[in-house]
Amino acid sequence: MPNDGTQNHHSAPEISLSPNPRLAGQTVAPFLAKHIPKQYAPLGGPSSAGESTDANPNTKYCYRHRPDSKCRRQANEPSMDQLQHELEDLSQSDQQAITHVWSLFSAAPAKHRNLMLQGILTQCCFPQLSFLSGSVRELIRIDFLSALPPEISFKILCHLDTTSLCKAAQVSQRWRILADDDVVWHKMCAQHINQKCTKCGWGLPLLERKRLRASKRQLQLRATGRGRNEWSPDITPSPDSTSMLEEKAAAVTIDESSSDDSIHTHSTQLTVSCKDADEEMDLRPKFRPWKDVYKDRYKIGINWKHGRYSTKIFRGHANGVMCLQFDDNILATGSYDSTVKIWDLETCEEIRTLKGHTSGIRCLQFDKTKLISGSIDRTLRVWNWRTGQCLSTCTGHVGGIIGLHFDGALLASASMDKTIKIWDFEDRSTSVLRGHSDWVNAVKLDLPSRTIVSASDDCTVKMWDLDSKQCIRTYEGHVGQVQQVILMPAEFDFEQHDDVDGGSSTGSVQSPPISNQETTDPPRHECFGPSFLSEERPLPPRYMLTSALDSTIRLWDTTSGKCLHTYFGHLEGVWALAADTLRIVSGAEDRMVKVWDPKRGYERTFTGHAGPVTCIGLSDSKLCTGSEDCEVRMYSF
Repeated sequence: MPNDGTQNHHSAPEISLSPNPRLAGQTVAPFLAKHIPKQYAPLGGPSSAGESTDANPNTKYCYRHRPDSKCRRQANEPSMDQLQHELEDLSQSDQQAITHVWSLFSAAPAKHRNLMLQGILTQCCFPQLSFLSGSVRELIRIDFLSALPPEISFKILCHLDTTSLCKAAQVSQRWRILADDDVVWHKMCAQHINQKCTKCGWGLPLLERKRLRASKRQLQLRATGRGRNEWSPDITPSPDSTSMLEEKAAAVTIDESSSDDSIHTHSTQLTVSCKDADEEMDLRPKFRPWKDVYKDRYKIGINWKHGRYSTKIFRGHANGVMCLQFDDNILATGSYDSTVKIWDLETCEEIRTLKGHTSGIRCLQFDKTKLISGSIDRTLRVWNWRTGQCLSTCTGHVGGIIGLHFDGALLASASMDKTIKIWDFEDRSTSVLRGHSDWVNAVKLDLPSRTIVSASDDCTVKMWDLDSKQCIRTYEGHVGQVQQVILMPAEFDFEQHDDVDGGSSTGSVQSPPISNQETTDPPRHECFGPSFLSEERPLPPRYMLTSALDSTIRLWDTTSGKCLHTYFGHLEGVWALAADTLRIVSGAEDRMVKVWDPKRGYERTFTGHAGPVTCIGLSDSKLCTGSEDCEVRMYSF
């Protein structure tokens, strides 16, 4: 009596394969010759007769088996060896039958393969289906980044965080090329610069904005497949090459032929007046990958986050340090000892001393060509800080000068005589702004909007129109003398958080030009008076930061006049203030320096000064503080 297996065998449809090699060859050979004519067609067949062939023979294959496909699946050698051993254990006729089945399937186009698989699946029992399920799970995995066009791969990688990108670069050589490309890391840098990324919760320090903008357009084109096709193009110049080019600038002519949307970095052509082509190649700037740039800035950002830094101390003044400013190479400090000192940041050595004031120096500012200092002796002095020469002396205030700010050809000075004086270096004109009822401690110009803000001992902050010379807004809220005012950059954005400790929305505003305050906020152009009704005139910066002797720091919305946030933490009055889009730094009478997150509040305290902290300088990787203890401390992150 037949067993169950025999019954099942007879009940299922049969697929018979002849063990006769000759009969199988008569069946299989025409099939193979039809679908793989280049390999199986006999000599003198259609291909040699000059008949037309398919323009694209790959249409007979699925995307995974196309010979030119980057994701074409390669045979697994261990599996093939095992398969070969099992096949050799069978009889000769069974080997030929199985080989013919494989040949037919291998030669069949995609549609025929599907039909073959469907027929085989209908005859499979559950254990065989289970075997297929386990085998297919590993086989259906493909290298999708290699299969996709580069621009789509870039789009996918741009959604990853830093850790995931670094792990992706370890998968394979192809993945490393894609994951390390400038398109991806430029995007990573751009979403962290001047702001805290929503994914990572931290931000990179300020990069050179010109460099970031310069490479943006070209990388956008490459990300969409329309730019240059080279991997990791030259984008970011390295410092060593920059100095080399400056030394040979006399022999180099830079021809920049680009529109506003073009990229100066890639459109710049170096025309060298040298006959030797090799020398021309040597003058080309070298570039750093954006991944390296990100890595450097990441280290600085993490050092800020965890408070890791090195400290340098500058000693030399005979009295308290009241003002300072620094750049990449030098530090300038002004003191009650009536001198301005220029220091080398690297060696901490004094380069020169600027002497001429007859009383304490309360404010200073320098650029590449000049340094301007303001003193209690009621004068402003303009210096060539490189030589120490006093170029000119400006008089006009009847009280000591305790604040100044210049931008372009305009200089604003704040004085103990309760006035602000505007000096125009182009037409040599001056004007006076009157309105404060006590000392004016600080001023800040905003040339695009033609406005100026001032902080005073009368506990108010005023905004002035430089064209009409009138006060257009008065901000009230501090209960102590306001010492500093800072206009925040356009990139800065503040979102109110309900869970911020020490937050406050108290404060009021008086707006002389606008008599009726309504519940709904009017358009921004209407909040600053009639001269701003024209949309052609830029508006003042949206946010403003102030500090006062009431021990608080306040963040204001200049349009609505509301105090958006009050930062509590100092025990005594706040004398010094500095800020960028990532952090606020303050120094106070309590001898402490505090770092604040603009949105979340207090972060860290620095101690070390033996006297009140009177001035602060801030950059992306450095923090500098001056005190009445005659010392200047530089924190490098």
